[in-house]
Amino acid sequence: MPKRLITTYCLLLVALCLSAKVTLTPFLADSARNTGVAVVVCPGGSYSWHDMKTEGTGVAEWLQSEGINAFVLKYRVATIPAYFIGWRVLGIGNKYPDMLTDIEWALREVYAHADEYRIDTAKIGVMGFSAGGHLTMMSYTHNHTPYRPHFLCPIYPVVTLADKSIAHPRSRRGALGVWRQWNKTMQDSLSIERHIPADCPPVFLVNCADDPVVHYRNSVLLDSALTDRHIPHRYIQYRTGGHGFGASDTKGTDESRQWKAQFLRWLSDII
Repeated sequence: MPKRLITTYCLLLVALCLSAKVTLTPFLADSARNTGVAVVVCPGGSYSWHDMKTEGTGVAEWLQSEGINAFVLKYRVATIPAYFIGWRVLGIGNKYPDMLTDIEWALREVYAHADEYRIDTAKIGVMGFSAGGHLTMMSYTHNHTPYRPHFLCPIYPVVTLADKSIAHPRSRRGALGVWRQWNKTMQDSLSIERHIPADCPPVFLVNCADDPVVHYRNSVLLDSALTDRHIPHRYIQYRTGGHGFGASDTKGTDESRQWKAQFLRWLSDII
């Protein structure tokens, strides 16, 4: 076997091993400020990587400072080498339902340690960004375990995989894999706007009209679906802010960074 081929094969195996490691990192609120609320945080990254700083630890630290127990989930994704090299053509590697299994596990862990962490099990939610926003919604819409969230916060989320005019191709490929990305049945099955249950919990939804990555109409579709199903929700569409600002105090715009204060007000109204 040529040396270059052996090297490539070894790198792919390393990438697969690293990408299979699922972690849930707690950021617990100080006992004096603990509200009993818990949020599982799902960073974005097109189901191919994780923006752990801006959409993971940065978000968790902000929530923690507000008395909210946060848990950053590193769920299984395709990984950058797998995505760009295309080795998932062989049919191996991470793809749906791996990420769904991971968020189900994360919720189960939070429920299991609720007493230890002084968490109210009626105040457990999920918040995610971009592809992590898609996973946030799946944590309820596609979750068939007893461990389900009581509120959902998709921020500039990927929503549809079926509408070609606005679907985010990179996330679709990351979620479904090289071959299944073209499967219309699979596209439909993971298009959130088509699978909103009647008992969906309250939703806090934010995006920006100038988002250059995930078309703003993804959130419009979700808002319409929630409205049609009479699901209580708050939808805020900012004119500016783009994509990927997370809980940063510098990314995005002054307008889009208002979402954090808006979320806290919304949360106080529903819990």
